[in-house]
Amino acid sequence: MKREHYIVAAEFCTGHNIEMAFLYSLNENGIIILEKADDNICITEDQLPDLERIVRFHFELGINLEGIEIIINLLKQAEKMQDEIIMLRNRLSFYESSER
Repeated sequence: MKREHYIVAAEFCTGHNIEMAFLYSLNENGIIILEKADDNICITEDQLPDLERIVRFHFELGINLEGIEIIINLLKQAEKMQDEIIMLRNRLSFYESSER
């Protein structure tokens, strides 16, 4: 079983100069998952890249939460399709090499 690594949400907010209310609203909209660990509100380490991207979308580009949710879903779909393309290329390469 994978051991989760947590980042204290308050420390993330301090480091990025944002309010905890922003993280709570992301959690309420299902964009991120806040967890409680050692009496602290935390985020898992694997959410960190998405969360930093979300912060940039919102605060630097002025994109609202609904827009962020759409963008994140589209990025995940694109990533899934890219993985599928790689798998299909590998499969095609296998069949091309076996024909020789």
